[in-house]
Amino acid sequence: MAEARSGPTVGQIVLGMRLRDLRERAGRSFADAARALSVNATTVRRMEKAEVGLKPLYVKALLELYGVEGAEVASFMELVEEANRPGWWQRFRDVTPDWFSLYVSLEGEASLIRAYEPHCVPGLLQTPDYARVLFRTGFPGAPAEEIERRVDLRMARQELLRRPRAPLLWAVVEEHVLRRRVGSPAVMRAQVDRLIEATSLPNVTLQIMPLSAGPHPGMFGPFQLFRFEIPELPDIIYAEGLTGAAYLDERPDTVAYLEVLDRMGAQAAPVQDTAAILGDIRKEL
Repeated sequence: MAEARSGPTVGQIVLGMRLRDLRERAGRSFADAARALSVNATTVRRMEKAEVGLKPLYVKALLELYGVEGAEVASFMELVEEANRPGWWQRFRDVTPDWFSLYVSLEGEASLIRAYEPHCVPGLLQTPDYARVLFRTGFPGAPAEEIERRVDLRMARQELLRRPRAPLLWAVVEEHVLRRRVGSPAVMRAQVDRLIEATSLPNVTLQIMPLSAGPHPGMFGPFQLFRFEIPELPDIIYAEGLTGAAYLDERPDTVAYLEVLDRMGAQAAPVQDTAAILGDIRKEL
């Protein structure tokens, strides 16, 4: 049976890929693996796709079937134990839908995050007050305690920009995002100040898409591209909707989104102009 959990971690995804590669190299079929575990072939497929948890006893049996021996088994099992540990975000399970749990894991492991945001300031750059207004709007019936939990999670995610070996964040934000009033003028002034501060960080690149730029190829909605130093992981695109999200990792999809990001980066105001643009908007506030 599938294990109840909030979503796979990056570690579980990588180990699932490694199990698939080991099976294929050993010349074993899904049916072979299923017989070794006394399960059906669908369960093996789901293990390799990280759709179910990796049970240590199952993994050991598969490694034996695939001819893995000695120190390699011990090393693999250590990775299984590490991958099965709950992520730090699990303490926010009450406000983290299953489909977003994977996002937080991907975000935490990425070496590069490229984003297009047509609606609001990117979450990794929001102030608590700005985020609070957004959550109150998005969850009008939620009690104050739940809103604060959501704000706390968003602020905790921002810690990754200040850690050693922090990922590179490159975001293109529409100018109207900065002109749309979210909360009071004081909230907006503080938010723009936060963005101005962010432009001085060596791992943050922020570009503004001016209203005068006209139409551009990314106008279909917000999305993020994650790139990793982990060899097994391809680029992954995250595109969010009202009640869920899509994760795309097929090369034709990721290449298409990457081309759109490159074209938008060329069409947006140059990076060196960002601080000045933000400063002008700040004066207007």
